[in-house]
Amino acid sequence: MEALLNNETYFFRDRAMFDLLADHVLPELSRTRASTRTLAVWSVGCSTGQEALSLAMLFAEQEARWSGWTINILGTDVSEPVIANARAACYTPFQIQRGLAVGQMVKWFDETPQGWRAREKLRRMVRFEKHNLLDPLPNPCSFDIVLCRNVLLYFDDATRTRAFGRVASALAPDGWLMLGAGETTIGQTDRIAPDRTLRGLYRHASFEPAEQRSCSSRRAAG
Repeated sequence: MEALLNNETYFFRDRAMFDLLADHVLPELSRTRASTRTLAVWSVGCSTGQEALSLAMLFAEQEARWSGWTINILGTDVSEPVIANARAACYTPFQIQRGLAVGQMVKWFDETPQGWRAREKLRRMVRFEKHNLLDPLPNPCSFDIVLCRNVLLYFDDATRTRAFGRVASALAPDGWLMLGAGETTIGQTDRIAPDRTLRGLYRHASFEPAEQRSCSSRRAAG
């Protein structure tokens, strides 16, 4: 099984998508979750952990906004060896330079004899677990953001539909899903649909933004 897995990953892969999270998704969640000041994020197929740590850096670099919040980032993968590497959070010179600016590298990682290790502040925000997407859901079971990128490409149609069902069950009613550039929900599931304004992001098909609900209520009242 290990020989069949594609563990390709790097920091801030497809940087434009992380910019969408930083500039649009996180500001919205900071408003909608203000009462609980808690966020849960799931990185599916996290491989050696760079995606989950990239998410941690997004939050850490918006320190004023997230001060006093509880941020839970879960990274899961079916491969035990890559999860062990993710937990170590230590990267070779080649790995650390893929996707990271020099400033980020020296700010968030320490050079050690074993490699470049993520600093404790980032490591505390992330936990890694072995998990198969088709198995029962990990905890917590309601995630505000799910990143499932380039995982579903390798599934047949029936398995992909089943996987989308797992993701939909794990996603909060107003949560956000990010897929890979070559993936889509169209024709695969009726539970999740593309977001109407942010290309590459997805919501529950039944989700209706607050402003649209308000307009609908006014029309009904009129």
